[in-house]
Order: sequence, then C-alpha cells, then structure tokens
Amino acid sequence: MLQLVISIANQQLSLVDGEQTLAIYSISTALNGVGELKNSGCTPRGKHYIRAKIGSGLPINAVFVGRRFTGEIYSSNLAAKFPKRDWILTRILWLSGCEHGFNRLGDKDSMQRYIYIHGTPDSEPMGIARSHGCIRMRNSDMLELFERVSYGAPVFIQE
Repeated sequence: MLQLVISIANQQLSLVDGEQTLAIYSISTALNGVGELKNSGCTPRGKHYIRAKIGSGLPINAVFVGRRFTGEIYSSNLAAKFPKRDWILTRILWLSGCEHGFNRLGDKDSMQRYIYIHGTPDSEPMGIARSHGCIRMRNSDMLELFERVSYGAPVFIQE
C-alpha cells in the first residue's frame, strides 16, 4: 500500500511504495510549528491515516468551506473579495491520528482539529511553514496525489 511521509524539517511530502519513493512534493506546514493540541495552529506529528478523500471530480481551484464545495472557483478577484479566508482548494485528504493520547482523542485529536492535506492558492509559497496546521500543496500536485492514494493510506508526519 502506498504511504505518505511528511518531513516538517524539509517541508516535503514523499509518496512511498515499500522502499521506493515514487514522488516528492514541496509543501507548507504550520507557521506555529509542530504540536498536537486543539486550537494550537500547529501541525500534528506521528502516525495518521487518510480518513476521507473529498472533492473527486471537481475542477482545479474548487473552493471548500467546512469540507463542502462552495460552488466557487478560486481567483485573485475572489481572494480580494474575501481577504481573511484560509483557502482550501481543489481536493482534501482528511487525516485521522492513530496514536491514542498523542494525536487521537481528547484535546489532541487530528481528525477533530480538521487536519487536512489540501490545495492552496498558487500565490502561496511552498517549502516554508505558513499554514494554520494543515499540510498545503500546489493544486496540480494535490490533483496528482489525490488520484494515487487510497482511503486508509498511512501518513507519517515527522519533524
């Protein structure tokens, strides 16, 4: 089974099949660094899995709010109209933690924190930490990754 390995230090997501790395993507994790606490704005560490795949069949730059397609397609005009939005675009891979008391259940639950791997505006930089806790990707990379991974695929987030 394919798995994802996220390196916060390198701001990279690797798609791995056994011992073979199939692809490496530049990403952006949390500006606030690493951490598992609810409302921390940090990217959680540890073992996770893909709980849900959201957005199949939608166009690139489709806008999501609360994991629902708004009917909008991201553009600079839309961004100017809603300058405070944290843009979640194209596809969502919703993560769930696997480690009880560390990233699952209680006040350290990645799923309840709505931690995703998702697309972001192309104007946002990759390779530097800028997100609110999620793992941001280029929309074209997000489309490719979304098609390659399955529901339930393991995700390892490491410093």
